[in-house]
Amino acid sequence: MTQFTDPQTLSKTDLEAGTIFAPKFDANGLVTAVTIEAGTNEVLMVAHMNAEAIAETLRSGHATYWSRSREKLWKKGETSGELQELVELRTDCDQDALVVVVRQTGHGAACHTGRKSCFYRRVEMTEGEVGLSDTGEAPLFDPKEVYGR
Repeated sequence: MTQFTDPQTLSKTDLEAGTIFAPKFDANGLVTAVTIEAGTNEVLMVAHMNAEAIAETLRSGHATYWSRSREKLWKKGETSGELQELVELRTDCDQDALVVVVRQTGHGAACHTGRKSCFYRRVEMTEGEVGLSDTGEAPLFDPKEVYGR
C-alpha cells in the first residue's frame, strides 16, 4: 500500500508551500473529500478518503472513497455505472481536506438518488421556520431500478 509522509514531520512552510503530499488524516484515518465536476466546478458530493482510497484513486484514475457506513473502500459508480474519472486531486493549505476534480460518467449522476449532485435541496427560512426546498434538479436515473431498493 502507498505510504504518505506524516505531516507532523514537515515544517509549516513545507506543509503549506512545499511539494510533499502529506495528508493530515483525522483520528479515524480519514480526510474530507469535496468532489467537483471538471469544467463547471459544480459541487457533486462530499465524502471521505483514507490512505488506501487516495492511493487507489491515483492508481486507477477513478474516484474511490472510504464508506463510513459500510466500513470499506467504495469505488464511486461501481454498482450504478456512474463512475468518476479523476481529472485532478487537490489539497488545501494544511492538507486536511481534498478536492477531487472528476469527469462524471454514465448518466452524469453523482448522487445515489439519481441526481447530478447530492446538493439538490436548499435550506430556507420561511415565517421563522427552517425547512428544505427542492432545487428542481430531476433524477437522471431511477435508483430503484439501479439499486433494487
